[in-house]
Amino acid sequence: VKTKRSHWSHRKPETMSEYYRRYLAARERKGGGGDDSMELILEMSQQVSLSPTLFARIILEQFATDKELVPPGTAPNTLISQWIKNPSAIPDHILQLQVRACVLNDPNYGPLADNVKRSVGYEYEFLLKEKVEELGIPFLDEHALRARGYDKTPDLRLEVPIAVDGQVVNWIESKASFGDEVSHDRNLQEQLWSYQNRFGSGLVIYWFGFIKELDTHRDQGITLADAFPDRSSIVTLAAS
Repeated sequence: VKTKRSHWSHRKPETMSEYYRRYLAARERKGGGGDDSMELILEMSQQVSLSPTLFARIILEQFATDKELVPPGTAPNTLISQWIKNPSAIPDHILQLQVRACVLNDPNYGPLADNVKRSVGYEYEFLLKEKVEELGIPFLDEHALRARGYDKTPDLRLEVPIAVDGQVVNWIESKASFGDEVSHDRNLQEQLWSYQNRFGSGLVIYWFGFIKELDTHRDQGITLADAFPDRSSIVTLAAS
């Protein structure tokens, strides 16, 4: 959350220019290509308390502009994203190695972190399906829902609603993450309100916990939990 809240301050044009100036000066001091320069950007990111991958993006944006690798006045986001995913495409061998060091040492951002998060997400979606199947509740997963023409879909749409602590649940969304203010608000705007509008009330499980004060939309049809509900709290309806 700290990184998300402070990221804007690192993105000020004058701050980004200053970071790049420091980078070039430090790189020159280290002699350009010695082994001790391979973690230069990683070390700088730690000094300013910013994610290594996000800091590397700043250096790459300044590098691309400095070398006129993108048209003037054009945001180089697409090019930078390609470089982050494939550092070998960066037209500077030393910078390739330095960016790769950032990506490999960033547990929260970048392509490797995204792959880990995606893998963990699949594991918890599988766990959710197991829990629902154990209760004998028929459901459609997001793949089945998309096959029926739905674009935005929860992980599970229950074909027979259940009640959890008195709250009716028509769908369940699995989140293999911690629910903080920033991520939960984004989830509400990009996913959850759409599910509620289309399928009715539902349940969101933040498997790694959430800020309890965020569970304020039960009356509007969105309930939060940090685990699959106990059987004792679930009322199932027999299918007709």
